[in-house]
Amino acid sequence: MTRMERLRSKANSLPTLPGVYIMKNSDGGVIYVGKSKKLKNRVTSYFSSSPNSLKTARMVSLVHDFDYIVCSTEIEALTLENVLIKKHSPKYNIKLKDAKSYPYIKVTAEEFPRLYVTRDRRSGKGHYFGPYSGSAAAHSALETVMRVFSLPSCKRSFPRDIGKERPCIYLDMGRCCAPCTGKVTAAEYRELVKCAQRVLDGNISEVKRTLTEQMERAAEEMMFERAASYRDSIRALERLSEKQKVVADVGVNRDVFAIYTSETEGALAILSVREGSLINKNEFILSSSQLAGADDAISLIADYYESSGNVPREVMLDFGLDGDDIAFLSEYLSSVAEHKVTVKVPERGDGRRLCDMALENAKEAARQSRLEGEREDKNVKRLTELLGLSEPPRRIEAYDISNIGKEHKTASMVVWADGKMKKSDYRVFSIKGVDGVDDYASMKEAIGRRLAHLGDGSQSLSDSPDLILLDGGAGHVGVIKELLSEMKLEIPLFGMVKDDYHKTRALTDGESEISIALETGVYTFIYNIQEEAHRFAVKNSMGAKKRTLTHSSLEKIEGIGPKKAKALLAAMPLSLIREASAEELSAISGISAADAERIHEYFKEKRALGKSKKK
Repeated sequence: MTRMERLRSKANSLPTLPGVYIMKNSDGGVIYVGKSKKLKNRVTSYFSSSPNSLKTARMVSLVHDFDYIVCSTEIEALTLENVLIKKHSPKYNIKLKDAKSYPYIKVTAEEFPRLYVTRDRRSGKGHYFGPYSGSAAAHSALETVMRVFSLPSCKRSFPRDIGKERPCIYLDMGRCCAPCTGKVTAAEYRELVKCAQRVLDGNISEVKRTLTEQMERAAEEMMFERAASYRDSIRALERLSEKQKVVADVGVNRDVFAIYTSETEGALAILSVREGSLINKNEFILSSSQLAGADDAISLIADYYESSGNVPREVMLDFGLDGDDIAFLSEYLSSVAEHKVTVKVPERGDGRRLCDMALENAKEAARQSRLEGEREDKNVKRLTELLGLSEPPRRIEAYDISNIGKEHKTASMVVWADGKMKKSDYRVFSIKGVDGVDDYASMKEAIGRRLAHLGDGSQSLSDSPDLILLDGGAGHVGVIKELLSEMKLEIPLFGMVKDDYHKTRALTDGESEISIALETGVYTFIYNIQEEAHRFAVKNSMGAKKRTLTHSSLEKIEGIGPKKAKALLAAMPLSLIREASAEELSAISGISAADAERIHEYFKEKRALGKSKKK
């Protein structure tokens, strides 16, 4: 029995129930996860006829076996599918760019909520706005609402820091409502935050009406300074409105999805319309190996809203789904949003024009991605020629060592794969087996630990690099060549030799140098990889140093371990802990009266010692 006959026979035995199917290759690796309201119908379609696209054919040709899980409902199947896709990261599933790579504005769930930009949606309770197309857009939106509603941008935490320090100059400038003074109640503060949230959600006209009413009321009560403040906020909102393109009637709130695909490129574009204005646009590049069928499109939309959490009452699609799929997606999004969501495929009017606009944006994003890829391909091809490689490298790993003193040594690994930096595969290695500062030994330890994972099935380290680049010269290359020989591995290896300005001027195989100074495209390509490796190494080394410095002084105190040190720092910054009384410290959860007394005495002795040294 052939592979296809075996798979077809197994597929024919599946039930016609909702569920999830998991396609695996000959190594047992998961290459695709899908869901269907009728498992048998969906899975047999892969093996019973010619695939409807080259992308599907490519995936099916690699399927050696599949598993399946029966679910009670299609919604349950979709939820499980999302969980499995995140767990396995299958090559042939449509995946939006890593959630952490897109910025959001978070409003915390506290008595005095804080607003800040974050790329992590898993960090505690709160409400998120976004994702934004980039950090500049997110910070611009945040700065606008902070300025309009005079919200504090300092690091103080309320109500803990009320009355502890004098208010800053922003109070005098009218830029902050200054809750630190104690004159702003938690209820008044939360009302300002609610207004900011409504603006972030696109409801500018509603907030303008509220502010206008408050301005008029303040003027009637002869509170002219407050009225002027409201007036300035209204003008700032009007300026924000002018920047937003009006694309529909006032009151229209909808998201518009369009997918453009060809055999070589693809992109998803999402337009977010609030109060009739286009307030945000996002584009996601889809690789040529990914699918784009109805089930994939539904999963993609579900994934987007699971990340953003901001589901409008209307979702429009440029691509066609049948009536059952539209009804299902409407039901699923309604359950996520906790309000009714209508999904439409418009044929005329504003909706159709918005779909056309979204499709044009998707096409342009795909075109720009293709042009960028062509430039990268040209650079990689030339690099292949210069280095004498047998074929262009698909995966390049670059390593850099960062030392801060003798205690804080780290090695960074950054990865370039399939035409771009693959941040999900970045790794940092804390150097543990090297005494003192020894870059050669540190590099050997890090790369030895990394290469030990080859073929072990781990998601990011199992694949072998096609080219290794080291931040260093012939000495570094010689050490790692010995390591590769010991491990019986043949991987092209070169060092990145720097000039007097800390920029790569040549590559070396340990014996001779290959100049890239006049190879503009290759030079830029290598320079960007080297800078990314250096940035990542320094960032993580500094982080390790900061964590050690922060905790070490507390953990030197008898009875204070990492857990209690963390509780102390969560309650107040180290500068306040040093000055706090034993009574203040004992009020912190997890800190006993004896602990508090020891901490107080420890810092009291440190202050006394410091004074005696000055004398």
